[in-house]
Amino acid sequence: MQFFWEPLSYEFFRHGLIAAVLVGALCGLVGVHVVLRGMSYVGHGLSHAAFGGAVIGFVFNFNFYIGAGAMGLFAALMINQLTKNRKIKSDAAIGIVTTAVFALGVAVISQQRNLNKSLEAALFGNILGITDGDLIIIGLVAAVTLFVMFLSYRPLLFATFDEEAAQIFGIRTGALQLLFALLLTLSVIVAMNIVGVTMIAAALIMPAMTARMLTDRFSMMQLYSVLIGVTIGAGGMFLSYFFNVASGATIVLFGALIFCFSVLARHIREKILLQANFHRHGNLIHSHPLDHESHSHDHSESINKEDTR
Repeated sequence: MQFFWEPLSYEFFRHGLIAAVLVGALCGLVGVHVVLRGMSYVGHGLSHAAFGGAVIGFVFNFNFYIGAGAMGLFAALMINQLTKNRKIKSDAAIGIVTTAVFALGVAVISQQRNLNKSLEAALFGNILGITDGDLIIIGLVAAVTLFVMFLSYRPLLFATFDEEAAQIFGIRTGALQLLFALLLTLSVIVAMNIVGVTMIAAALIMPAMTARMLTDRFSMMQLYSVLIGVTIGAGGMFLSYFFNVASGATIVLFGALIFCFSVLARHIREKILLQANFHRHGNLIHSHPLDHESHSHDHSESINKEDTR
């Protein structure tokens, strides 16, 4: 028990742990839709755009979250607008918009000749520097995201798997896409101080992909993804403390390790199921579903042969 209680005696660790758990759950929830929609590159791109906005906000003395949020939302709206006519694919739009905003931030930094601590934290992550104000913002974003996604569960589910059919049934997929883009942007911004710009994509994708290895049901995938996100965040914090390694990097590496275990577990499970589906009848080996009511065959001959041996 000392393993758990020792680091909890420090306030900075408690703040970091709460932030890691909240962001892990948030990224796990949003990440399911990111993965199933094939938007894994979006999270990475939006983090770069948000960083550019944070730099511009620093120059004009805006709050970090205001600058990052405004530019991240602008980038999300521009990406959505460029991909409307289907002539520009989403990956191209993301690459153009987000890298342009990020480059603008880099240009501004080069003129300033110094890097503010909050910007350095956004770039590389600084979970141990989380303040009470940061926790309040992270908690609000997590609560709002959970509430909105709960209310729009069915439309989001429908649009995720079949957008054209959702439009036919009267779902306003355009507004839904903008809503999800806003939630994703907010999630990326609050996660920047935890794992940094360079590892945002991993924080969004790994919990969802790990859950995907464990189940094929959407509802269970969401639940597993949130739980895995919380586990990765909390476990990574404790490991970073005892191994004295950067917290953001440790969280991501711990998530990668859990993902590898999930892939191995799925592979073993599929092997076991495949072997269970094989039946031996005398010298004949064939496979069929476990349900014997869907077909019939006579086992008496093979049983008699076994008895005569």
